[in-house]
Amino acid sequence: MGYAENEITPFLKARRAALDAAALGLPDGIARRRVRGLRREEVAQLAGVSVDYYTRIEQGRARAVSDAVVDAIAGALRLTSDEHTFLRNITLARRRPDAAADAAACDVGSGPRPRVRPQIRQLLDAMDDTVPALVYGPGTDLLAWNEIARRVWFDFDALPEAELNGARLIFLHPDAKALHLDWEREAEDAVASLRAHIGRRQDEPRAQRVICDLRGQSEEFRRLWEAHAVRERSQGTKRVLNPQVGELELTYEAFSLPNDPGQRLCTYTAPKGSETEKRLRALADRVGAGAF
Repeated sequence: MGYAENEITPFLKARRAALDAAALGLPDGIARRRVRGLRREEVAQLAGVSVDYYTRIEQGRARAVSDAVVDAIAGALRLTSDEHTFLRNITLARRRPDAAADAAACDVGSGPRPRVRPQIRQLLDAMDDTVPALVYGPGTDLLAWNEIARRVWFDFDALPEAELNGARLIFLHPDAKALHLDWEREAEDAVASLRAHIGRRQDEPRAQRVICDLRGQSEEFRRLWEAHAVRERSQGTKRVLNPQVGELELTYEAFSLPNDPGQRLCTYTAPKGSETEKRLRALADRVGAGAF
């Protein structure tokens, strides 16, 4: 049993607690509202299902929940597209959470790391001058990189294979907070992405292994994990404080590799003529000159 099978109860509780009843036009009633967010009865009313049925869904006791009901609950809870997908996936697991499930998920082996095709490695090398690029696999495993990416972030070649993982580097590497100028946002995105990943692929052993390890080793990861955020980032910006050339503001794009399930190519660029582009070129020149 994986983590996704135990997620429905805390996820739905967190999402209804995050809503403002007054903003949705729901009254407090005669008695003062005693819970934060929406009550189960209110979610059931908004979703058009019975209170008993919604309660069974939230407690993980309902089997074969239809797509229509999932959609109705997603609408009632104002879920984002990523959260809606996550709810549908974990509902399909249709297993009641129990005390042994969490431990069982942590007993799973990590499994083999996927291989990156030679053609993708050639693509990484072709971008090497000023376009840092990485390939991520299941559970944010870092599978491949080009030389300038290694100079922007960490010396990946020198790290043990077990540490070559995006989430592990953010939460456990001693230089992560100095390197990532928006560390808290990076950390939130990493956790939300991991949760989205296990929603899609509930039996993915590498993702489960990473989650287990980080829950045991990082208090900050545990805090963010308990927030039950679900979000998949495919584009955005990152600010990095590189010890050689200073601050870099990079725009990233993530591309799923259709012939390599679970793998994503991430590229990082800067506008032509920008200070970041100049610093990337300076970094590339240092690499070419063997200045490291």
